[in-house]
Amino acid sequence: MNIYKLNKNKKLILSIEDIAEILSISKESAKVTANRYVKQKLLLRIKKNLYITPVKFDTLKENEFFQLANYTQVPSYISLASALSYYNIYTQQLRGVIESVALKRSRTFNVDEIEFRFILVKKKFYTGFVTENNFFIAAPKKALADAVYLSSLGKYNLDFDAVDFGKINKSEVNEYIKLTNSRTKIFWDKLCKRYKI
Repeated sequence: MNIYKLNKNKKLILSIEDIAEILSISKESAKVTANRYVKQKLLLRIKKNLYITPVKFDTLKENEFFQLANYTQVPSYISLASALSYYNIYTQQLRGVIESVALKRSRTFNVDEIEFRFILVKKKFYTGFVTENNFFIAAPKKALADAVYLSSLGKYNLDFDAVDFGKINKSEVNEYIKLTNSRTKIFWDKLCKRYKI
C-alpha cells in the first residue's frame, strides 16, 4: 500500500513533490492522493503542500514538534513558555501547545491534538534566537523578554510565579527590554521588584 511507502520514508514532513517522487506518480496525482489521504486520516495536513503521516506524528519528540512549528510559519522561533520549559526555567509544562514568536502574523491552528500558537512581534524585537537540534528557539533571556513584552501589551499571559528567576541574568534580559516601549519597561521593573530579581 502507498501509505506504507510514505511511512517508511525518512523525511519527517512531506511536500507534494516528495509524495510524487516516493509513490512514482505525477505531481497532479500526488495532490489528489494527498487530499484523499487527508480525508481518510492517513495523512495530516500541516499547511498547504506540507504533510506528515499520523504514525510519524504520534511518535514525534519535543524537538521534532519544534521543527514542525518552524516549518509551519516562516519566519518564526520557539519562545515564551515553550522555550522556558525547554530550558527548565518554567515549572508549568504546556501540554499539547507549542508557542512561537513570528514576524508576519499572529495565528493559532491545530494539527491532530497539538495546538501551534504564533504571536506577532515587531521586526526590531525579532532577535535573540539560536539554532538548536534543527530548530530555531529563543535564548533563555529572550524567551523571558518575549513573555514580558507580550504580557505587558496584554497579548500573552505567563504565570510569572512559575518562572525560576534564579536561572536568569537580569542585565541580559534588560538588553532586550531596552528594545521595547515604556509600558514594557515599567512592567519589567514591577516584576523585578516583586520577584526580587
